Amino acid sequence: MDGDFFQDKVVLITGASSGIGRALVSEALEQGAFVVLAARSQAEMQNAVKETDPNRYMIMKTDVAKESDCARLLEQTIERFGRLDLLINNAGVSMRALFADAELGVLEHLMQVNFWGAVYCTKFALPHLLRSEGSVVGVSSIAGYKGLPARSGYSASKFALQGFLECLRIENRKKGLHVLIACPGFTSSNIRKTALAKDGSMQGESPRDEAKMMQPETVARQILKAVARRKRTLVLTRQGRLTVWLNKLFPALTDKLVYDHMAKEPDSPFA
Repeated sequence: MDGDFFQDKVVLITGASSGIGRALVSEALEQGAFVVLAARSQAEMQNAVKETDPNRYMIMKTDVAKESDCARLLEQTIERFGRLDLLINNAGVSMRALFADAELGVLEHLMQVNFWGAVYCTKFALPHLLRSEGSVVGVSSIAGYKGLPARSGYSASKFALQGFLECLRIENRKKGLHVLIACPGFTSSNIRKTALAKDGSMQGESPRDEAKMMQPETVARQILKAVARRKRTLVLTRQGRLTVWLNKLFPALTDKLVYDHMAKEPDSPFA
């Protein structure tokens, strides 16, 4: 990590109860930050910080799909710590179903959490981040660069998130605000186990070999390093970078490669 960059910085992380979010909490605390944990599971957030000095963190039970929850989250953060230096919009939900089969409510829910959750939190955080010349991070996905079959709602939410963050960056380019779009690629995380099926129920089991994926701790370190260096984008994994590059130059070929790759998943909806 870049020296003492995060020492006594105030960092707010949504989706902090598991996966990348939980790893970000641990990494930020280790780097000396004050951390605000936001998620729906209070018990899991408490487990994430059970060995930590309570003066270094605050837990806020938050459903980012609710504007009022996000407003309260930022109010309580400023009341407790007096400032905000970094907002990491990490909360998210995935899906696995063909668009033709999926109920519309599934796509609406994904947009509400993945897109509107980030918009709400960023809206209420922005005045404080401008004051500190801090950073906004959106944890996006390769699905924000390339539409992934059977993930139509997820891809749409990530495309929307990236467009929103690009606009935010340009609007505030002379105000000292740093905006990072982070795309981890396939990561061993709870998000696939809780991905929604066509009827909105959780699929329960990941269709991929989690042991072969990038670990959330590695992703967390890379995201915080990118924040310290005020990078614009972060695309992780060789496969992720290759997908983005190929899609720019050979979009039709990339369509075929992505289809073939996703069709090989266990119980693929294409089978």
